[in-house]
Amino acid sequence: MFGDLANQPEIIQRSIGYAVQGWDIAKGWLLSAAAWSQFGLLALSFLAAWYLTKKMRPHLERWLTPEEGRASILATLRRFVLVFVPLLLPLLAWIFTGIGEGLTRALFGSGAVIAFGKRVFLLIAARILVQEIITEPFLKLLGKYILLPIMALYALGILDDSIARLNEMTVSLGNITFSVMAIIRGVISGSILFWLGRWSNDQTGSYIQRQEEMRPATRELAQKGAEFAIFGVAFLLLMNIMGIPLTSLAVLGGAIGVGLGLGLQKIASNYISGIILLLEGQATVGDYVALDNGEEGTIVKTTARAMILETFDGRWIVVPNEDFITTRVVNYSDQGSANRYEVGFRVRFDTDLDKLPGIVEAAVASHPAVLDKPMPPDCEFRDFAETGFDFAVEFWVNGIDDGKNKFTSDVRFLIWKALKENGIEVPFPPRMLILRPEDLA
Repeated sequence: MFGDLANQPEIIQRSIGYAVQGWDIAKGWLLSAAAWSQFGLLALSFLAAWYLTKKMRPHLERWLTPEEGRASILATLRRFVLVFVPLLLPLLAWIFTGIGEGLTRALFGSGAVIAFGKRVFLLIAARILVQEIITEPFLKLLGKYILLPIMALYALGILDDSIARLNEMTVSLGNITFSVMAIIRGVISGSILFWLGRWSNDQTGSYIQRQEEMRPATRELAQKGAEFAIFGVAFLLLMNIMGIPLTSLAVLGGAIGVGLGLGLQKIASNYISGIILLLEGQATVGDYVALDNGEEGTIVKTTARAMILETFDGRWIVVPNEDFITTRVVNYSDQGSANRYEVGFRVRFDTDLDKLPGIVEAAVASHPAVLDKPMPPDCEFRDFAETGFDFAVEFWVNGIDDGKNKFTSDVRFLIWKALKENGIEVPFPPRMLILRPEDLA
């Protein structure tokens, strides 16, 4: 049929061999009464699954859709199951086909056709899963290029042969030898494990951040500890799946040690400094800090290597953790404690100084953010100036006088309004104008 194959490349010979084998199988199916009965059972299984899906799906969707705004565990579980409703048709067809396969094997002693149809229904279910259900881009990519090809090989009945062939092909890396199948299995398992690790880390971090009774530094430490534990377990599982003995980690540990000695001291120092900062809680997310070099801002994020400060103008500054340990850092927030500010002003020499402090202190105390504790507003006489008396009022607030909190600006407005209402004037600097006779000529 195909002429002389002896001179053809091996891949062509193998492909033609598979084609001949497939043609023989197809011809046997077409000429067999048992095969035609299995085709009939496949069609009947699909029609029954289609009819039941049409009847059941609206009721399932209505029952699985929770009330809007519900956030209980049961509502979350119902939403999760609702996503998989599109799989109802191929799964019902697979179940009915499995029942039909048992009948044909009992009656005719064979069920190759219906078994092939059952595998095709699983391939259809995998396609629906990838195209309609999975929304995560990374998982969709895995499904498109890994899951669907595997299911296609399984549907054709050549998956076991393909796996055996890949197990025979090996790749050597030093003293360690891997089969190609082990590498593929490691890539697939590693991708899934670390995606699950990232997802688990996000869920764990969200749960820990909701525990408001914990100190912010404790929450950060717990979140980092959970992250290291999750990815550490994922790494160990991946090593076990790929068949790499854990004793080989000693080589990796030695390489890391050499790297630390040669050029990673700063990275290690920043990493350890980050752990110390989390343990001591001296600076954490939400604190407003000023560094020795004059930079200042609010800590918006902590990483294993650095802290991220956000300035008033929206810039992010990456500050190595080591700087918080080895240099002087002023923490204005200190987990929400109050801060003291002062506003200076000047009044004329003819002002009644006995009444002035009470007027100014009452005006400043009317601001909703000004605190009575640890001290109420305090107006102090500071100095005799050239054009009047210098005063300053001290007041305490919770927060930082920044872009969103204009404490000192608001207090200046209150002082100006109080002075104006009580007839107290702010002095103007005197100016002397000398006119010479020649200037008038």
